[in-house]
Formats: sequence, structure tokens, C-alpha cells
Amino acid sequence: MHAQHCNPSKLILHSDLGVQFTSLEFTRFCSSLGISQSMSRAGTPYDNAPMERYYNTLKAEEVYQHRYDTIEELDQAINDFAYVWYNQIRPHSYNNHLTPLEKRLK
Repeated sequence: MHAQHCNPSKLILHSDLGVQFTSLEFTRFCSSLGISQSMSRAGTPYDNAPMERYYNTLKAEEVYQHRYDTIEELDQAINDFAYVWYNQIRPHSYNNHLTPLEKRLK
């Protein structure tokens, strides 16, 4: 199985810019590219709910189940979990028990 295709040139990592994603500089950068930022106010985490759920699953099904002796082992395990197990093998109830890849191809 292959990892999802991703064009790294399309990703915006705030560390690439040397600024915080909430900074005026980053907000202006996004605006100049026609990107709308979506962030809930404190105490209203609706925009973040899918990622919080994913991180909970990652920790419960991968991180807490294994011991990693090096950062490289941890990095490889997380990549395998995200791009192989979670997206291509693990069925999801909200997808009618299809994997995200199967749902996308359907």
C-alpha cells in the first residue's frame, strides 16, 4: 500500500515562516494567498474536534501500545499509522465501516 499523495509545496508550515500561526504576519500571508483561516475562540474547539479525535486514536492505538527507543522509531511508527493503518486499513464507523481511502475512491 502507498501513502497518500501529498504535494509538500502546497503545505504551509508556520515554522517555515518563522512566525506563529496566529500572528498578524501569518494572517496577512494567508490573506495574500486567498486562504481563510478557521480558528474557534478559546473554549469553543469545534474546528479542532476532528484533529483532537485523530490524536486520541493515534495515542490509544499506537503510541501508548509500544515503546520507542529512538525518535526515528517513533517517527516511522507515526507515519505508518497515519498513512497506512489509519487511512488504508482501519475501517471508520463514520464512513459506514470503510477506510478513508475506500470512501474517497467510492
